[in-house]
This record gives sequence, structure tokens and C-alpha cells, in this order.
Amino acid sequence: MTRLLSAALCLVALPAFADTFEQVKVAAGQSLFEAECRRCHATDSSDPSYGPPLENVLYRAAGSVADYDYSIALEASGIVWTPAALRAWMEDNDGFMPGTKMRHVGIEDRTVQDFILAYLTSISPQDNRAIQK
Repeated sequence: MTRLLSAALCLVALPAFADTFEQVKVAAGQSLFEAECRRCHATDSSDPSYGPPLENVLYRAAGSVADYDYSIALEASGIVWTPAALRAWMEDNDGFMPGTKMRHVGIEDRTVQDFILAYLTSISPQDNRAIQK
């Protein structure tokens, strides 16, 4: 009976644990974003930055932020910023898309990528999958 009660309590606590874990991932991702990405990218257009803002980046067409001077390579790429594309970009943007203006980042650690993606997801409330470029 004690094992059954313990198992039931674990199942009840599981959603709260998942929410807490996601919050930890987002917080870690924000710290890593600040350390690795913020020197060039802001999260929104109200904060000036060298690179395009990354708010609502998930499922956004590459090269589509208005008033940003993209490279021809990126603007003409046809890429959509899916989690897989963002991961490939973080790992080796020069190899993923030669000819862009962005310097090589080289975030190869998949856990660090996961955390940054969790943060980017948290600042991407707009569902861009329905938007056509």
C-alpha cells in the first residue's frame, strides 16, 4: 500500500516537476543567451543590437525582420528557423549557411543548445508557422 501511495504522489507531482524543470531550462538558457548571443542580438526590436532581434524567432523565415540589412545568402536561403535549424546555426553557422555576415559562434554542446532553445521558445509566443514570408 505504501508503494502504491508513493507512486500516486509521484504521478501527482510530475506535472509540477516538469514545469519547474522547464523554468530551470529557460533560466539557464537566458543566462547562456546573455553570455553567448546578447552581444549581437537583442530579444526585441525596442532594444538596439547589431544583429536582428530574436523575439518570435521560432518558425520565422530567415531574413524576414523588417529594416534589418541581411546578407544575400541568408535573405535568399528559404530557411525557416525550426529548432533543428537554430541548433545547426548555433553549432556551425558558417558551415550551415556560408556567406552570412554573422561571425562563427560554435556552440557545440547540445545541452547548452537545448537551454538556449528553451529560452528562445519562451520569447517566441507568436506561432510563425501560419505566417508566409
